Amino acid sequence: MGFESAVSTMHISVKEQVGSANEQYLPFMYSLFFFILIANLFGNVPYGYALTSSAIVAMGFSVMIFLGVTILAVSKHGFHFFSFFLPAGTPGPLVPLLVVIELISYVARAFSLGIRLFANLVAGHTLLKVLAGMLYGIMSSGLIFGALSILPLGIFIGLVGLEIAVSFIQAYVFSVLTMSYLKDAIYLH
Repeated sequence: MGFESAVSTMHISVKEQVGSANEQYLPFMYSLFFFILIANLFGNVPYGYALTSSAIVAMGFSVMIFLGVTILAVSKHGFHFFSFFLPAGTPGPLVPLLVVIELISYVARAFSLGIRLFANLVAGHTLLKVLAGMLYGIMSSGLIFGALSILPLGIFIGLVGLEIAVSFIQAYVFSVLTMSYLKDAIYLH
C-alpha cells in the first residue's frame, strides 16, 4: 500500500513537473527517489549508516545529475542552450555581468542540491546519536534516574519519528528539484 502510494506520487510529480510528454524520465526518477529514500532510512537503524549523510555521496549525486541535465539540454537545444544565461531584453552594457551571475547561479544548483541533502541528514542523525548516548547514561545511572528518564525517552522516540519523516521529505525534495532541473533543460525556462 505504501509502495504503491509512493510510486503514484512520483508518477504524478513527474507529469506535473516535467510534463506528460516526457514520461521517459519516470524510471530514472523512481530509481533516484527510492535509492535516496532507502539510503536515508538506513541511517535510522541502530548502528546503521545513511549513505546520503556522506558528503561525497550527496555531492556526487548532485554533480552527476547536474552534468546529465546539462548534457541533455545541450544535446536537445544545441547552442541555443546558452541563451539560458542571458535574460531577454538585457541592456548591452549589463550583458557580461548578467551572464556571469546566471552562470554562477546555474552551477550553484549542483552544490545546493547535494549540500541540502547532506546537511539535513547529518544534523538529524547527529542529534539522535548525541541524545541516545545521553539517554543511555541517564537510564543506566540507577533506578531513580531510570524512572525519571521516561519523559526524555518519549521525546527521543518522537525525534526518531521526526527523523524518519525527514528521510522521506529529503528524498522527495531531491527528486522534485531534479525534476525541476529536467524541466528547465527540456524547455529552457
